[in-house]
Amino acid sequence: MKNGKLDTLRPEDAVLENGTDVHVMDLQRDANRQISDLKFKLAKSEQEITALEQNVIRLESQVSRYKSAAENAEKIEDELKAEKRKLQRELRSALDKTEELEVSNGHLVKRLEKMKANRSALLSQQ
Repeated sequence: MKNGKLDTLRPEDAVLENGTDVHVMDLQRDANRQISDLKFKLAKSEQEITALEQNVIRLESQVSRYKSAAENAEKIEDELKAEKRKLQRELRSALDKTEELEVSNGHLVKRLEKMKANRSALLSQQ
């Protein structure tokens, strides 16, 4: 009997070995599937990173353009403010000059009326 046991494999041992092999193969398949899934996710993530990096580059150049445009607009605004102040000074000066000329004209009109009155008086005396 001892020789019979040693020489023959029990069917339970074969099932156990085959079951272990099937279990190992299932684990290997699961591991391969997980690796494939992770490789796919990695490739997808790398594509997303590339797209995001390109988006960052595009947005940085857009920010640069907007910053440049804002600086130019501020420069133009400062120039326009200076021009406005200059024109307001010129306007005040022109208004002051106009007022002076109107006052002077008023005095001249009064003098002219006095001269006419004096002339009329002189002519009426003669």
